[in-house]
This record gives sequence, structure tokens and C-alpha cells, in this order.
Amino acid sequence: METPLIRQETIAVAPSVQTASRRWLSGRQIRRMREAGLAYAFLIPSIIIIGLFGLFPLAFAAYESTLKGLNKVVGTYDGLGNYFKAVDNLAYVVGFWMAATFAIFAVRGLLGVVKEQREFGARPWPWLLPGGLVGISVAIFTRFVFLLLPELLLVPTKLRGQANTRENFMALVKEAWLLPSVQTAFWGSVAVLLLGVAGAVAVNRMATRRRALPRIYFGEFFTATLLSISALILGWFTWGQVNLAYIAALEAGEGLDIWSQIVTISGGFLLLLLAWWLWESASDKTSNLGMAFRLGGAAMLMVGGWVLIGELPRVVASGDKNWWQGLQATVYYVIGTVPMQLGLSLSLAVLLFQKIRGQTFFRMVYFLPYIAPFVGTAAVFRILFSSRPNAPVNSALTWLGFDPLLWLNEPNGIFRLISGADQALSAALSGPSLALVVIMLYGIWTFVGFDTVIFLAGLGAIPKELYEVASIDGAGSWAQFRHVTLPLLSPTLYFLSLYAVIGTFKAFNHIYVLRQAAALGTADTASIVIFQAFKRDTRYGYASALAILLLIIILAITAINNRIASRRVFYG
Repeated sequence: METPLIRQETIAVAPSVQTASRRWLSGRQIRRMREAGLAYAFLIPSIIIIGLFGLFPLAFAAYESTLKGLNKVVGTYDGLGNYFKAVDNLAYVVGFWMAATFAIFAVRGLLGVVKEQREFGARPWPWLLPGGLVGISVAIFTRFVFLLLPELLLVPTKLRGQANTRENFMALVKEAWLLPSVQTAFWGSVAVLLLGVAGAVAVNRMATRRRALPRIYFGEFFTATLLSISALILGWFTWGQVNLAYIAALEAGEGLDIWSQIVTISGGFLLLLLAWWLWESASDKTSNLGMAFRLGGAAMLMVGGWVLIGELPRVVASGDKNWWQGLQATVYYVIGTVPMQLGLSLSLAVLLFQKIRGQTFFRMVYFLPYIAPFVGTAAVFRILFSSRPNAPVNSALTWLGFDPLLWLNEPNGIFRLISGADQALSAALSGPSLALVVIMLYGIWTFVGFDTVIFLAGLGAIPKELYEVASIDGAGSWAQFRHVTLPLLSPTLYFLSLYAVIGTFKAFNHIYVLRQAAALGTADTASIVIFQAFKRDTRYGYASALAILLLIIILAITAINNRIASRRVFYG
């Protein structure tokens, strides 16, 4: 007799439950949830790949750079010790400036949100809590990784003296996983992440009840939270390292001038930034007097900045000589290859864009050096520019009446060689060594074809009608190139210059093949110095610190390039 009653109750309750579920998951809300779920489903594989092969190696290198020791992946914690060995007190300057940069970007993001709120009447602040919680969860998860990673790396060491079985290995991995600090960090990050996601869903639900498509500010607050946490941690960490250095100096009875150098060098860079701002804003002034005042102020600030940055040579002299020599060689390599490479490739592209016989053949010939194996072609260059008197290039010089040169074995700078060996020039003024010049020639020969092909694609995208109109207006070939081709090629030129600068800073293969011991390290760029510290010296922590420093330099150059190009690149 009870069964029908139960059935009736079920039938009576089911419609209300169904109605509630439809009310919760119907219409525009369920469509947006499906679209978001599909988007994240497609993004998850790429996020995993980027995380494993992009972000994790970078995080591991940052962790490894704080350790010291020979032949040790898990060495002794040393803080900024490796950075101090490389660049001396400049390590603390970089640490504080990076913390300040993170803080500035966080504040800029929040100011952008406030600006949108004032201009469009947006309601961004409900997203502050979920965005902040998810940002905090990512920070806690990062701590979990740095707690678990050393324990996992110590598993092979703990296996010594035990039977090398799968059971023992898994037992040690489980032991590392079950550490209280690891468990607290992991489940804490999961709990905060779930709270953040639940808050985001709730805020999104409340916003959609107004029957409008709300502007989602989750990403802005998430990014600002991560940047703020990074700024706080990096600033606190650098501050602690400076205090530890002073404590160690007091115990040893020595004096330090870390804070004076930090303030002096930072003040110099601030003056240069203000000078740059004044110089850029001078063009906005309508009166000649206002422009003159701004330009004069910029010049004075530049002089003051250079005076304060004059402290840098003393800091550089206290750092790693090999590292600074490698950076100097890298700068020479960039300056000696990128402008010549882009100039030649643009000239070739303009010539090959004309309707000439054998156009396809010439394009293929110029592109061949880029697709040929770098190691093989570098070995050919090594034979051509051998220091032997009967080597091909030296034989040609002898036939022309010149003395043979050492080429790849020559450590002296080209300006010193040109002016004569008896001229006393400093290392900076003597220019790149002849060995490095040969490597520059190889780099230009290799990448001119690639740049030419990219320039040809850019030339093909320029409408021919523009040239016809310019020709009707009386513009000659040079005027058309100056006022039509170059402005419309500026995006291609920007891409190639950025690609070339980053590529030359990271160049390794051909330099490693062409370098000779007789060049006394003058042809060793920064990437070679990092490899030598890792492979030859087995100083894994120090090599990681040098790699992080090179990454910071590349990011700074990229940011400056973007800043300059943003006003000069024409996108049509």
C-alpha cells in the first residue's frame, strides 16, 4: 500500500525540481557555460604543454639559481649568492627594480579598471574577491611545487644503499608527497581555488540576472593579485639578502656600500627615464619656448643620470669577468649582425621583387644557407677562415698582397688591428675580436636569406595601386620607397628586428662550433658562458642564475623595442 504513495510523492516533487534546474541552467546562462566549457576544454592541452615545457623549466631554473654546489642538482641554499658572484651588488639593484616593476604593472591594471568604471559605469569590484582568491591559490600552488620538488630530486640519493626496486622508489615518492608542509600547501591551494571558482560563478550568475552581457573583470584582478604577490615576495627576499650580507660583513669586520650603490644606480636610471619622458613630451608642445625648456631639461637629466650610473663600472669590475666579457661579446654580435643583416635582406628583397629572369632561382639560393645544417656550414666556415697560411681566405689575401691573418684564433679587436698593434686601446674601444667578426659574417650569411623571404612576403602585401598613385603625383623610385614601401613594411621590419635581436642573444650552435681556445674567450657570447658553467664547471646553480639574468636582459630589450615601435610601426 505504501508504494503508490511514494510514487505519487515522487511525481509531485519531480516537476518542482525540474523547474528549479531549468531556471538555474536555461537560456543565455547555459549557452555561456557551454561555450566557456568548450573553450577551456580546447585550452587545457595547450595549458598543460606550456606549463610542463615552458613555465616549469623556468620555475625550476629560478629555484636552482638559489642553490650552490658542484655536481649537485639539489645543492645548498644560497639566496642571491650566485647572482652576487655574477654581477656583484647589481643583483640587489635588479631585485628591487623587478619588484618595483611588478608593483607598477599591478597598479596600472587596477587603474585601468577604475578608468573603465568611471567612463562606462562598469561594476568591476564584485570580481575582486574571486580573482584575488584564484591568484592567491596559484601563489600557494607555486609554494607547493617548490616544497615538493627538492624532496623528489633527493629520491635518487635516498635510494643509494637500498634495493633499486619500483616499490622502494614509490615508497620514497609517497613519503615526499605526505610531508605535512607539502600536504598543507597542496590542499590549501585547492581549497582557495575552489572558493575563487565558486565566487566567480556566483558573481557571474548575479550579473546575468540583470539581462545584460556583463564585462568580466576576473582576469584583471587575477593578474593584479599575482603581480602584487610577486612584488612583495621579491622585494622582501631582496631586502632579506641585503641584511644578511651586512650581517656577514659585520661579523667579518668589513664594510659594505650596498645601499649607497643601490640608491645611486637606481637614481641614475630614474633620471634617464625622466629624461626620456621629457624628450618624448617635447613634441607635444605648441610653443618653441616650451619645447626648448623640455629638451633642455631632458639633456640635464641625462647628464645627471650618466653621472650617477658612473658607479656601474666599479660594480662590474667586482663581478664575474667571464660573464661581463660574454655580455660585451653578445652586444658586439648584435650590433655587428642585426643592422647589416636587415639592410642586406631588404635590398635583396626589393631587387628580387622586380620582374627579372631567374627570380625563383635566386630566391632559393639566398634561402639555402638558412635551411642548411648550422653545424655543417659552420664547420665549412671554420676551414675557410683557418689561421693556416694556405687556408682559402688567407691564400686569397696573400694573392692580393696582404699578410695572412689568424682569423678565428685572433683575440685582438679589429680597431686595434686596424690602428696597429702598438696603439694602446682599452678593451672596450678595441672593438670585437677578429674571431668574433668571422662569426658575425657567418650569422649574416645564414640569416639574410630568411629575412629576404619575409621581406618579400611583406612587399607582396603592399597594394600596387599606392605606387601608381605616387607615380602619378610625380614621386620617383626613392620617394616611393621612402614614403610608401618603408611605412607599410614597418610591421615586417619590427618583427624581423625583434626576432633577430632575441635570436642573436640566444645564439649558440654556430658560435660553439666556430669558437677557438686561442681567441681567449673573446668570441664567447653569453650563451657560451652559461653552457661552460653548466657543462665544464658543473655549477648548475650558477649556470641557472646566469640564464635568468640573460632572460631578464632579453625581456628588458623586448619591452624597450615594443615601446619604441608602438609609435613608429604603421599597420595601415
